[in-house]
Amino acid sequence: MTDQASRAPGPGGWGSGRMAGFGSTIFAEMTALAVRTGARNLGQGFPDSSGPPELLAAACAAITSGRNQYPPLHGLPELRTAIADQRAAEYGTRYDPDSEILVTMGATEAIAAALLALCAAGDEVIVFEPYYDSYAAMIAMAGGVRRPVLLEFTGGRFRFDADQLRRVVTPKTRILLLNSPHNPTGTVFDRAELAAIAAVCQEHDLIAITDEVYEYLIYDGEHTPLATLPGMDSRTLTISSAGKTFSSTGWKVGWTCGPPPLIAAVAAAKQFLTFAGGTPFHAAVAEGLRNCLPWVARQRDDLRRRRDLLAGLLGEAGVRTYPSQATYFLQIDARSFGHDDGATLCRELPGQAGVVAIPSVEFYDTKDAGRHLVRLAFCKSDDVLTDAARRLGDYAGRVAASSAADDGPADSLPLLPGE
Repeated sequence: MTDQASRAPGPGGWGSGRMAGFGSTIFAEMTALAVRTGARNLGQGFPDSSGPPELLAAACAAITSGRNQYPPLHGLPELRTAIADQRAAEYGTRYDPDSEILVTMGATEAIAAALLALCAAGDEVIVFEPYYDSYAAMIAMAGGVRRPVLLEFTGGRFRFDADQLRRVVTPKTRILLLNSPHNPTGTVFDRAELAAIAAVCQEHDLIAITDEVYEYLIYDGEHTPLATLPGMDSRTLTISSAGKTFSSTGWKVGWTCGPPPLIAAVAAAKQFLTFAGGTPFHAAVAEGLRNCLPWVARQRDDLRRRRDLLAGLLGEAGVRTYPSQATYFLQIDARSFGHDDGATLCRELPGQAGVVAIPSVEFYDTKDAGRHLVRLAFCKSDDVLTDAARRLGDYAGRVAASSAADDGPADSLPLLPGE
């Protein structure tokens, strides 16, 4: 019998293989800082209020009526039908609830199962950076190789270079993973950008996996699913969830829609991850998709107002913000606080300003491109946002006063392209 205690871990600790280098997430670190310091937490993107009352009542009714055992692998039929109806009504895309829709434990599991099912060891996966941090981990789990395409701030928003996208494709490229509306930049990819992506996918026979969880949280612009473009429905897995739509992130109800061969492959992987769960929440989300979308529209309008509130207060305090077309998130410039490094700033803010934020550099391979960016979540109450903005503004003022005392008047921040 091997004596485990006598075996020392390698340089990366006990973790090895595909997950070497992946430790605790930046969200866990920043949330711990918020708890320890009592700071206002604008880090992790979850609302501080619950979803529509009808949705919550439907979940309670499902629980008390005994709908508490495993659902079918593909999800409750009534939810799959509601998803099919929603996609048809919103975007004109028609999916068979029995063979073209799979309900998952959140969008995260849908993405993980898709990558595990479709990405062989050594296959390359295109991502647009900055990317949600779990993408890198899930690509690694599948044995894939991440191939980033940079989004740069130009023309008033974050955009990619279509030539760079074409250059990054190699004979080993298998999958393109697209997040639009995009976290953390708040960008909504426009039709021209989507057409460029579709052309690359078709030219190189790529599978597209689209993360569209913020589809209902768009304030400027319009969401166009990649699957609606000519020739893309047969090669696209479209993923969304109830968490962001109905302010129910803890329910972990997501789904993916796509052609039967791709859905069958994803289901084959998913059955060995969680199999299926959340039966009463499936029933409630079906109710939400049928009857609660007017609440979602009101929630979107309120989030737009909160975005503008936070951005306006920060702007008045001299903190540079970047336009956010969608999502829960507003990016700010660490250089407003005398820092070139957003990660250093975010580790100082809880103690120095009483606010927790997320350094966007954590979502980049091209570290220099995201080093100065910091992400704030504005899906919080007006009181929390107003107080957090005041704290950040006070801190920026103290930094500016200290700099002026030491060095004379501070130089203005350099403009980025498109500003």
